[in-house]
Amino acid sequence: MRNPLQNAAAGITPKSPGGTPGSPGHAPGAGHAAASLAELVTYRTVSIRAGGTSRAGAGGETAEFESFIAALPRLYPAVHAAMELERVNGHALLYRWPGSAVAEDPAAGHRASVLMAHYDVVPADDPGEWTHPPFSGHNDGTFLWGRGTLDDKGQLVAILEAAERLLLAGYAPAHDLYFSFGNNEETAGNSAAAAADLLAGRGVLPWLVLDEGGAVAGGAFPGVSRPAAVVGVAEKGILDVELLTRDPGGHASTPPRMGATARLARAITRIERSPFPQSLPEVTAEMLRRFGPHTPPPLRAVFANVALLRAPITWLFGRLGSETNAMTRTTVAITTLEGSSGANVLAATAKANANIRVAVGETVEGTMALLRRIIRDPKVELHVVEGNGPSPVSPSSGAQWDLLADCIGQVFPEAIITPYIMMGGTDSRRFTGICGAVYRFAPFFMDVRARGSIHAVDEKIGLETLEQGVRFYETLMREL
Repeated sequence: MRNPLQNAAAGITPKSPGGTPGSPGHAPGAGHAAASLAELVTYRTVSIRAGGTSRAGAGGETAEFESFIAALPRLYPAVHAAMELERVNGHALLYRWPGSAVAEDPAAGHRASVLMAHYDVVPADDPGEWTHPPFSGHNDGTFLWGRGTLDDKGQLVAILEAAERLLLAGYAPAHDLYFSFGNNEETAGNSAAAAADLLAGRGVLPWLVLDEGGAVAGGAFPGVSRPAAVVGVAEKGILDVELLTRDPGGHASTPPRMGATARLARAITRIERSPFPQSLPEVTAEMLRRFGPHTPPPLRAVFANVALLRAPITWLFGRLGSETNAMTRTTVAITTLEGSSGANVLAATAKANANIRVAVGETVEGTMALLRRIIRDPKVELHVVEGNGPSPVSPSSGAQWDLLADCIGQVFPEAIITPYIMMGGTDSRRFTGICGAVYRFAPFFMDVRARGSIHAVDEKIGLETLEQGVRFYETLMREL
């Protein structure tokens, strides 16, 4: 334990003497989580990417991050009295809840766990399209509306709310618990990397890491009527590649053959017509096996024999829709285009951004090599803007998985619990170097419409759903 001077130098807020809340109290009521989230949604903690640089807030927006952080001790006084709080990389937050067994047995500290969330959000560029303004935190009695309610302030609130209730009930964990709350997950993610490096430097190698990702999904898979608690055991790599073509430019009245824009368009067309090879990862095969008993007889027979029918299942997945197709291959999406600045001016350079999700088992180097072969044009320059390969795969059996599955089952007894590979990325990938059991699961029920609202219009969370998330974290914290 640091002394007060060391705490101040490191930016740590010390806990109160004895590790107990400063004053007695009662656990907050069921409406406290919703009220807290409603307030926290009003802080416009928007991560932005400008000029090729990712950052969390700029100018007046930085004040929104500071206001968000300043609100937390008022909303969760017991947490801030009992735990050490350290700011990481400016605006990220790292809490430590000391384990009661560590003082008697230092080895107990080796079973520390990390619960993660992020409080930065993507912009809401179309507020006029929202039923309620995106930063209003409007509570209509059934839903709480606003940017970040699902991604990911709701998860942060569920963690803090659960900890507050447990502390006020006199509970202390046996092992150290860390809460790592990122401030730039939507862009750079380097705050999570800094937090992981900080823990590693202190010899903390977590037993379990849990971040956002999967959820309790309704309508998640054709033929499966029961909700599915999908727990991400890995995530695809994310790679942004700039495609660049050059030409002398000039007046648009005398266009050359295969100018910069035409050459770029041909490259994009070739990418569209030549998807990356398919495969069925073992994690996806395991997911099908777990879904199998809950599907109609024809599908049940197919999923029970995944090993024998792997090739036709893989082929079928590539044609059922964009989500199932993405489960079977590296995908490439052209997301931005840039050409001439004038309507009658030939482009001297033309650019496109290819957002690539690298399949588990593939590499960045292999992906770039195949992309060059698909484009088949040495005059199209390829520049890696930023990115990383897929994460390692965490086990879908063993002590950590079993504990998670048990806690999920207690709160969501109807859910089919299964591993899966995340198509998107999370801050948790930064922790895979210090922990072999990194999982991605948001303890919220999300139907198709709810999942579609993330990063889109009318993002909202059900009040009952939020309370289920709090119960999940209470259950989990008691077991860690």
